Amino acid sequence: MKLTVDGTATEVEPRPGQCLRTLLREGSCTAVKKGCDSGDCGACTVLVDGAPVRSCLYPALRAADREVTTAAGLAPAGCLHPVQQRFVDAAGFQCGFCTPGMVVTAAALDERQRADLDEHLKGNLCRCTGYRSVREAVAGDRDPSTPPPARSGAVGEAVSAPAAHRVVTGTEPFTLDLADGDVPPGLLHVAVLRSPHAHARVRSIDVRAAAALEGVHLVLTHHDVPQVLFSTGRHQDRLDDPDDTLVLDPVLRHHGQRVAVAVAESVALAEEALRAVVVDYEVLPAVLDPHRAGEPGAPLLHADKDADASRIADPGANLVAQLHSEVGDVASAFAAAHTVVEGTWRTQRVAHLALETHGAVGWLDERGRLVVRSSTQVPFLVRDELARVLDLPRERVRVLAARVGGGFGGKQEMLVEDLVALAVLRTGRPVQYETTRREALTALPTRHPMSVRVRLGADADGTLTALAVDLLSDAGAYGNHSPGVMFHSVHESVATYRCANKRVNARAVYTNSVPSGAFRGYGLGQVVFALESALDDLARELGLDPFAVRRRNVVVPGDRFVATTDPAVTGEDDGLRFGSYGLDQCLDLVERELPRGGDPVPDGPGWRTGSGIALSMIATVPPRGHVAEVSAALLADGTWELNVGTAEFGNGTTTVHTQIAVQALGTTADRLRLRQADTDVTGHDTGAFGSAGSVVAGRALLTACERLAGQVRALAAERFGADPAEVVLHPDGVRCGNRTATLADLHAQAVRATGRGPRAEGRDDAALRSVAFNVQGFRVAVHPATGEVRVLRSVHAVDAGVVLNPVQLRGQVEGGVAQAIGSALFEEVHRHPDGSPATTSLREYHAPRAADLGETQVLFADTVDAVGPLGAKSMSEAPYNPVAPALANAVRDATGVRLRELPMRPDRVWRALREVAERA
Repeated sequence: MKLTVDGTATEVEPRPGQCLRTLLREGSCTAVKKGCDSGDCGACTVLVDGAPVRSCLYPALRAADREVTTAAGLAPAGCLHPVQQRFVDAAGFQCGFCTPGMVVTAAALDERQRADLDEHLKGNLCRCTGYRSVREAVAGDRDPSTPPPARSGAVGEAVSAPAAHRVVTGTEPFTLDLADGDVPPGLLHVAVLRSPHAHARVRSIDVRAAAALEGVHLVLTHHDVPQVLFSTGRHQDRLDDPDDTLVLDPVLRHHGQRVAVAVAESVALAEEALRAVVVDYEVLPAVLDPHRAGEPGAPLLHADKDADASRIADPGANLVAQLHSEVGDVASAFAAAHTVVEGTWRTQRVAHLALETHGAVGWLDERGRLVVRSSTQVPFLVRDELARVLDLPRERVRVLAARVGGGFGGKQEMLVEDLVALAVLRTGRPVQYETTRREALTALPTRHPMSVRVRLGADADGTLTALAVDLLSDAGAYGNHSPGVMFHSVHESVATYRCANKRVNARAVYTNSVPSGAFRGYGLGQVVFALESALDDLARELGLDPFAVRRRNVVVPGDRFVATTDPAVTGEDDGLRFGSYGLDQCLDLVERELPRGGDPVPDGPGWRTGSGIALSMIATVPPRGHVAEVSAALLADGTWELNVGTAEFGNGTTTVHTQIAVQALGTTADRLRLRQADTDVTGHDTGAFGSAGSVVAGRALLTACERLAGQVRALAAERFGADPAEVVLHPDGVRCGNRTATLADLHAQAVRATGRGPRAEGRDDAALRSVAFNVQGFRVAVHPATGEVRVLRSVHAVDAGVVLNPVQLRGQVEGGVAQAIGSALFEEVHRHPDGSPATTSLREYHAPRAADLGETQVLFADTVDAVGPLGAKSMSEAPYNPVAPALANAVRDATGVRLRELPMRPDRVWRALREVAERA
């Protein structure tokens, strides 16, 4: 059939039943993204004869003799459509994976439709931004308080992302956006057979019929893979996570666990092969309730593991990790307290829902090395673990990441790369594996569900005298990240408040559920929900203002960070410091702004209104090691090259790194060439998690650039016979008094003298860490008859040190708040009583859409951090943490009812109000 794609006539032969999305992508139209393949996310939106359609649902045959326009064809080559330009100007994206579909949808809207974006953007999902900037871009109604994009790229300015033009046109490559020549010919595809049982043993498996199918190149079972235990969770020290996982295991411990793998000429052929695999399962008893997991007689998940070798606290009790600590005399303090409050709070299983699902493509390069291009936050850590599992020298493995379509912690794992690598090594062919949205929702890690019991004791004036936390964390079937999440969850949360007597009892347990993993906040969101709710209850019991009770008890410079131990007693130093302190300002800002403005109370009788606040503290770098090695060089043409290991997935590190280099080198952003997220370009980078990209890699980059600038000044000083301090770098070269030299001339001078151009390296090991603070305030309306909660006003204040890019930081905060509102009010991955998945598609998972979210006012404290680069702190994951308790506290203020379980769905709110009314 014939059709026109982005102005080019083409002739194609679609397969029976093929959708337009796959047809376009097979023709190298990579501006069309795959987010769901069910018409629920809008990432695949294209215009067909000017009308927007979801190309994943649109039959390819219907495009015959029609004109198809993708984001890449909205404007002539090298130009931007007005909507695309507005997305650049408004910073209307972060990871950018949803953006091509979003701009195509927006380009087709008329004036009437733009006036009702709740309705006309409901088919386009963005997980990163919170939609405020998207609304501005679509409507063309720019917030007058938002500064226009800066051209110089200097620190403190609203600099656009370097990839902005490519993102809005859909030409920025993500993981599987492969151009000609990226991968050798002969690409094969992976599909995975997954367990239909919560707990089972494979008695026998017959793959002969599957392997005999034409076009099937490989079928793998547990008989065919390395018998090396590892953890999918990745950290700088691999010993932080329990080795309890095999690539393929004959014992299946959760619904959706891998059983067999097919590698074939197409995904459809691989799936056909899996249908021919015959498996005889022995179904085993399962434990799905974490409270039962440690009881005598409970089914054991990892009794076959050696506790010491696998670093599992007690395999005979399903205990992944535990922590029991006490500072002071908690029992006596509670006995003497004027007021004691207590309660148990429960949080649910939440999906990361990055729009780009996990995926990887691998091949053998011309030197016979294994190369894997993956949607990962941690390419270096994946490289190291692949080498270990496959018994390869590290130098024989290269891992790289293109732009990654969202992460939120979910891509701090090795979930697809091992299968791709094995298939490449066994077949000698390039191999690709792209997980489906169903797999992402039913088989891949989620946020840890937790049960958190908090007890607080205080004097009559509200001074805390006793604090106790009892935590039970559901690790799921494997322990990836569970020890770290457990320890982190009770560290900064408990250390936020001064109290002489603290006790923590925490356990992470195995259950026959989908594994839990790293998630934005890394456990703090769950515990902060409980602690900040309990503190609000304490304030009410004592008749105190919620701001006042927090000011009275929060840590201040000079205090020790006391969580599970007291550094004054143990003598331990984990490097945590008050690099700066802006919590007091944050509290003042939210207290001042929360009563102002906001939406009116909805029409109709019965609505009750209330306000609530919460705060949180977070270390700017994860503990136990985080390393970044960076190099910078002056090139022969007078431009600069930066080699950084950190991946870009909407965290904004590429923009911040560009600004740091612009500042240190006296140049402009267009003169920089940044190479990143590739184990070939620099020595090591622990990865982009824990908000470390800006702080750790940023410090390393600043060091490298300052050293490089010093070398260039020294070259100029030698040329001019001057002091290096007299030399000033500027974009076109250097200036010393009235004398100038081009950077190209200085490069040539260096080559003549040393045989190479100026080059410098920087390294940071996060030996010192600072703390950042967030305060969230809400005003809400609650309808008792329906349980509906509406946010009327949202204010968030952050202590981020020097704000390197105000527009980007505002967007990070808005995105964190939006994701947290989803966790607090809507989102939950549901399971049936037998552990089988009940949430299998996006339409069954309520992630916030534009209509669900209003605007959050973002406010910045004025601080300069002594630890971070150029005085800055990290602020990507921190905004998430105080949102749920602030909402719960506002609902409590409006209704008098304390909600202790997330999400606070309307039925749950209604039921709680009804129960109180019935008791009354």
